Amino acid sequence: MAIEIAAESPLQEEVRALIAELNAALLELTPPEFCFHMTVEEMAQSDTTVFVARDEGVAVACGALKRHEDGVGEVKRMYTRPSHRGRRIGVAIVARIEALARAEGMTRLVLETGDRHPAAWTVYERAGFSRCGPVLDYPDSQWSVFYAKPLVAEAA
Repeated sequence: MAIEIAAESPLQEEVRALIAELNAALLELTPPEFCFHMTVEEMAQSDTTVFVARDEGVAVACGALKRHEDGVGEVKRMYTRPSHRGRRIGVAIVARIEALARAEGMTRLVLETGDRHPAAWTVYERAGFSRCGPVLDYPDSQWSVFYAKPLVAEAA
C-alpha cells in the first residue's frame, strides 16, 4: 500500500508519540539549548499546519509548515521513523509543505536543522533548498545548519 500524507492535528496520541521520538533523536545529537523544538500544543496553533505520513494507517513520518511575517514559511518538525527511512517520505512531505506555502502566497521557505543530520540535508537539497546564514531569530552556532528556498511565482 502507498504512503498517504495529509494535514492532521498533532494532538492525536499517535502523532504525539512520533514527536516524542523526534525529540529523543534530536537530543542524542544536539545539546538541549540548541534544540528548537515546537511542542505538540504549539504545532496545533493556527499558524502551523502539520503533515503526517501514514503507512497502512500507522503514522510513520511528519513535518510542519509554520507561518511567519513577510511571506516567510518555516519547515519544522521533520521526522521519519527509522523503519521507513530511504523511501523518500521526507521529500514528499517537504513537497506538500512547499505546495501549501506557494498556495498561500509565501515567497520564501527557511529552516534550521542540526549539524549532525546529513540525511536531512539530502532531503532539503533534493527539494531545492540552499544553505544560508542564520534565519528568523535562531542563533548562529556550530550546532545549526540553515537552509532557504525562494518561492518564485510561476508564470501564468
